[in-house]
Amino acid sequence: MHADITRLDLRLRRRSLLGYTAGMALYALIIVALYPQFKNSASLNQITKNGSAFAALFGATGSLTSPTGWLDANIYVNFLPMITLLITIGYGASCIAGQNEDGTLNLATALPIPRRHILIQKSLTLAIEAILLGLVTMACVLAGRGFQLNISLADLAGTTAGVILLGIDFGLLALALGCRTGRRGTAIGITATAAAASYLVSSLAPVVAWIRPARYASLFYWSVGNSQLSTGLTGASAAVLAAAAITLILAASVALNHLDLQ
Repeated sequence: MHADITRLDLRLRRRSLLGYTAGMALYALIIVALYPQFKNSASLNQITKNGSAFAALFGATGSLTSPTGWLDANIYVNFLPMITLLITIGYGASCIAGQNEDGTLNLATALPIPRRHILIQKSLTLAIEAILLGLVTMACVLAGRGFQLNISLADLAGTTAGVILLGIDFGLLALALGCRTGRRGTAIGITATAAAASYLVSSLAPVVAWIRPARYASLFYWSVGNSQLSTGLTGASAAVLAAAAITLILAASVALNHLDLQ
């Protein structure tokens, strides 16, 4: 199976993808360079003292002056997932539904390529975007070792994989909804709402007792919300995220086969 559609979509999105990636890389470098100025700040930890729910909303829990606490609160629990989801949800909603709305999807389906192959290539594009952003950010964080920000390579790699899988999952959800409804705006709206709810459940679970049981239903919890930067991505977490991706791509395949093209 040729990857012509993947190459075309990556070429069309290269400017936005490179822009997001460069911006995230610069932000990550600034965060790691600032760490020595805050690592001994006792007042910084007052923000999360006594389990502040307000701080938890921004992914700030536990010690903010430890390497893992600093990176979690400033990159991995909030900002990197947000940028990743902006890229993957946007592409997932537009790659089928958006092209169907503007009438260009029939050009691809008119080619001697089965619809499932089109879906696979577009899913591959989505995955490449998430992987590129995650790996570039990881490389910049590793530069933090020169700024007293020592972090386990294995745990960092596991957390990066968790963010990548999180982005792929929500991107595939947007893609599946786009195939089902044929509407880009609907796919973005529903997926963004689901992602926001998932984030809130995961971030508030450590400090709000009645929310805690619901954390297992949150993809954020399985990717970055369970101290992955300290303990790594567990096999159970990876299995949940991978199972979600497989389920969503199968649902998208069924929906695409029944989509009426415009």
